[in-house]
Amino acid sequence: MPDSAIRRLLEFDNQVQRDRDQNPVFLHRRDRRFALDCHKQGVNPDPDRWLEHVRRLSNRASTNDPLKPWRRMTTGFALAGLVAGTLAMLGLLFYDGGQQINLTVILAFVLLQCILAVVTTAQAVAGWQPWRWLLRKLLASRPSSALQTLQPLLMARAAHAGGLVFGIAGLITLLVLVVIQDLAFGWSTTLNTGTDSYYRLLATIATPWQHLWPAAMPERELVDATRFFRSESSTNTDPALWGSWWPFVTMTWITYVVLPRLALLMLTIVHTQLRARKALQAHHGWIALQYRMETPTVDTGNRHNDAADQPDTTTSARLQPLPKAQAIIRWAEAGKPALPRAIIAGDQELLAAGGSASLEHDHHIVKQANQQLTRALTPAAIIITRSWEPPTGELADFLQQARDAWPKHTTIALVPMAPQPDQSPPDHQLSQWLRFAERTGDERMVVSTPMTTPPDILMHRALQDEDE
Repeated sequence: MPDSAIRRLLEFDNQVQRDRDQNPVFLHRRDRRFALDCHKQGVNPDPDRWLEHVRRLSNRASTNDPLKPWRRMTTGFALAGLVAGTLAMLGLLFYDGGQQINLTVILAFVLLQCILAVVTTAQAVAGWQPWRWLLRKLLASRPSSALQTLQPLLMARAAHAGGLVFGIAGLITLLVLVVIQDLAFGWSTTLNTGTDSYYRLLATIATPWQHLWPAAMPERELVDATRFFRSESSTNTDPALWGSWWPFVTMTWITYVVLPRLALLMLTIVHTQLRARKALQAHHGWIALQYRMETPTVDTGNRHNDAADQPDTTTSARLQPLPKAQAIIRWAEAGKPALPRAIIAGDQELLAAGGSASLEHDHHIVKQANQQLTRALTPAAIIITRSWEPPTGELADFLQQARDAWPKHTTIALVPMAPQPDQSPPDHQLSQWLRFAERTGDERMVVSTPMTTPPDILMHRALQDEDE
């Protein structure tokens, strides 16, 4: 995959941002366990294996493509290059049967393309972003810090791709016009330039292909015979010589327009991959990850299994009664195969989000739940999760989006479910969810379990459901 190093860097940076919400002790144990497993298998704990390990633990598939806007931008530059290259060559080779096509104009245009290619590469290497205004319009959100360092190179890659298509489109147009029209080339300049000087210039330009295609090497007699002046009304030059320039023009276009763009495009792609690998090695998250993998976890000396021990999970938050919700959402298919009666006491439709679902699907679920909540006097929503899985950054993003979209007085109840629906999760698992809800700083965010709802409330809800 051409962009594998870039995708690895962006996915790693995104995971580091998600890990900020996790307990440091949990991260240390997770990454130390990963390093020990790699050592046991005899493999190197590289970023690819670590990302695959984290995806497997969180049961999360990567659906968002951060390079999608850049692919669209590259496609747009290529289409613009296709149109511009065709029109430019049609303009350069416009011939109405009167005066010849001036070869000097074509050489000046080729020189301009070489200058543009060099400037594009120089701005990418220097980190200058002359296209910043265009990025602000085309990119929907602000790029991450990891992607910002690669933006000049990605922009240069898109520009070189457009320049390459420009050159290929111009070459095809040139060959088509040579076949279907009788083009008449000549050369002229206002400066007092002799034939010998002009011939030396053309011979120097044709040096790269003089042995590959000798016919594309201009001869001294051809240069002398095809010079024209603006005051000439007639000439004694053999008209067959006017078309003898097309091999030279073709090789000049290929050598100084198409090939430099192709070479610089390949160089930019390789440079981008190397820059992405270097940025990953210098990433602060990678340095911290290496420390966690190489440093053993502290052994307390207890003989019992301390997998359920969680340091510093005390919180002032308490479990709240389960509200009567108008919207019930399963997060990452939690609560299967059955839910307690306390949760599905009404006829609410069960919605599903998270897990392998796409971001577009999650946005749709938020809008669908909003339609149900706006019709209620006391709106409430239930988010069903797995108690043994720690809260993830993906869930935090979903809840933030929901709180922004739903009515302001909506109560959001997180319901961590135990493996068995008739059981209550252990205290150390509930503590992490209470701590997560408390960190949001939103009084509407509560944690509930079916067992925290008093029986009289359940009976009252049942009677209300019967009356309805």
